[in-house]
Amino acid sequence: MGPGRAGPTPRAGGRRGLLCAGHAASRAQPVRAGGGSDMGRWQDMTDEELDRQYSPSRWSHRMEKDAVIEAHVRELAEAFPLLLYIHGGYWQFLSKEVSGFAAPPLVTRGVAVAAVGYDVAPKGCMDAMVAQVRRSVAFLVQQYPAISGVFLCGHSAGAHLAAMVLSTDWGEYGVSPDIRGAFLVSGVYDLEPITHTYVNSPLRMSREAAWTHSPILRVTAPPAGTACEVLVAVAQHDSPEFHRQSREYFQALRSAGWTVSLLDIADTDHFDVIEKLSQGSYILTQVILNVITRA
Repeated sequence: MGPGRAGPTPRAGGRRGLLCAGHAASRAQPVRAGGGSDMGRWQDMTDEELDRQYSPSRWSHRMEKDAVIEAHVRELAEAFPLLLYIHGGYWQFLSKEVSGFAAPPLVTRGVAVAAVGYDVAPKGCMDAMVAQVRRSVAFLVQQYPAISGVFLCGHSAGAHLAAMVLSTDWGEYGVSPDIRGAFLVSGVYDLEPITHTYVNSPLRMSREAAWTHSPILRVTAPPAGTACEVLVAVAQHDSPEFHRQSREYFQALRSAGWTVSLLDIADTDHFDVIEKLSQGSYILTQVILNVITRA
């Protein structure tokens, strides 16, 4: 059962079931060291008794055998929000394996969290990274149809990749993901300046590739019928260029008709602005939870 979700409510008569369970416990046989009551060898049981032993629903203390199965199916099929975290590392280090830090405060509120990986440079190029992240989104929505909404969260290079997901033509992937929110933290949305820095040494990104994969050049009107809320966040102690890029991308989204807000997070730098997502009381954690709750 998911954290923070109430279990199935027992039917009328549940009190009687509880009393029966207590009465049965008073007559319970001693338990062997290997576990289980001393019922004798299974070879000596009748077929009817074996059926009973291997029918878990008959042993539920909560409700009748048919009811507990129905409740179990409902619980597993219950819709849930999914947050996809896309790591940073300037497209050349870090991985999904070190990206679980943000999960605890979200999971305890019933949000499923998945960390998305991609081939970093020099193995991966920008074309491949963007395609891999898009395919990950498509794969997850196909595998988990009970998702009640997809929410993207990316930091630095991950914010760039999450922004590229927003510009995806999903017809190419055969899916229509219900992306209801995107939290873009200290991202780069115009890649051309990067081609003139040390960051591009392992990336080997051409000017043409930078244009193709710059989210600010790919902004279009939000898909009809969607209700995606975008947050562009930047750390107070990020560089002026990161602030400029965040501000200009925010303005481009707003001009195109997106529901978007800009958040300058006080007393943070480029690194702890995302590290603090492990804290339930952190402002960005609270903003993310509020957006998911409203969606």
